[in-house]
Parts: sequence; structure tokens; C-alpha cells
Amino acid sequence: MYYVPDGTTIAGYYECKSCHERFLDVRVAPKLVCPYCGTEPDMELGPDDEMPEVIEDAELIETVEGEDVEKYDTLLSLAITGGDYSWI
Repeated sequence: MYYVPDGTTIAGYYECKSCHERFLDVRVAPKLVCPYCGTEPDMELGPDDEMPEVIEDAELIETVEGEDVEKYDTLLSLAITGGDYSWI
């Protein structure tokens, strides 16, 4: 699968409020850092560094379970690959 590993039984379906991308993630939480426009903060701080701000723009639309995980992953992947079925 494209967004989540094979055999995933539960996933979160998210939409980013900044870049409007939709994606699946194995983590299910109310908000996540967008993998497209967001950056995970580097928590290795030096003595003069400030604590990085975590911006979680991706909001959970719904929790996808069972067979629907593979269906959502396939449909979202087709949007990314431009309808190229050869990778399946």
C-alpha cells in the first residue's frame, strides 16, 4: 500500500487545513503534523535554542477500519500516481 503498511486494520483519514492535502496515517489522533507542508520539530536543543513550535494542521476527518483501509489507500494513491495501475 502507499500511505500505510500492508495489513493495516485501522488508520486515520486526515486533511491539512493549510495545503488541503488528504492522506492516511497509522496514527489516529485529532490533529497531526502534515507530512506535505509541516515539519517535525528537531528536539535536540542547544543552550541558546528556543523550544520549537509544533504546528499540527492536519485534522482527522474519520477513522477508517478493516477493508476500507485498503480501499482508501488505493483511491488516494491513484490521485498521487495519476491513475497509473502498474505499481499495484
